[in-house]
Amino acid sequence: MGLKQSYGLIAPFYDFAVDRATRRIRQNSLAELPAAPSRVLLAGVGTGLDLPHLPAQHSYVGLDLTRAMLRRSLPRAQHLNFFPLQGDVHQLPFHDASFDAVVAHLILAVVPQPALCLAEISRVLKPGGQALILDKFLRRDQHAPVRRLLNPLARRVATRLDVVFEDLLDGAPGLHLTSDRAALAGGWFRHIRLHRR
Repeated sequence: MGLKQSYGLIAPFYDFAVDRATRRIRQNSLAELPAAPSRVLLAGVGTGLDLPHLPAQHSYVGLDLTRAMLRRSLPRAQHLNFFPLQGDVHQLPFHDASFDAVVAHLILAVVPQPALCLAEISRVLKPGGQALILDKFLRRDQHAPVRRLLNPLARRVATRLDVVFEDLLDGAPGLHLTSDRAALAGGWFRHIRLHRR
């Protein structure tokens, strides 16, 4: 089953499974958005769990692969300048240097080609812009045998358990790591902030 079909099916249950567990860490990540009015891409906006926590001064584009997810995001965006767009994070439909900031929460460990996704995020960021990443990652040389054992099944259903963030960053040389903090589950989930040179 492809990613689009899988997330189309789980859209009605996604909030129940994810919202309460990740609300606090989403808020912590989004607090790092710039104060000045900015153009912000929400890459993989999903059902819009980030939207209630976003400051109103920015203009937002919420991109997601599935129409079912986007439809569920709309009621949460009523207080925002928000434009929903169906599209693929592997091939973002924007010109280079289009955004001041990109939010990528729980997307890099979901997509089939996370390195390509991060390279696209780098491409659409303006120089001096920032990317806020929140996801579950392994570290280089981390064994995590249970996660690796479960990965073939998990990636077919909803998410990957074997993504090494440092490997992704190697494929996006325009991005510079400015912070990397444990967020949840003993550091498996990480808050990562990147700066576009």
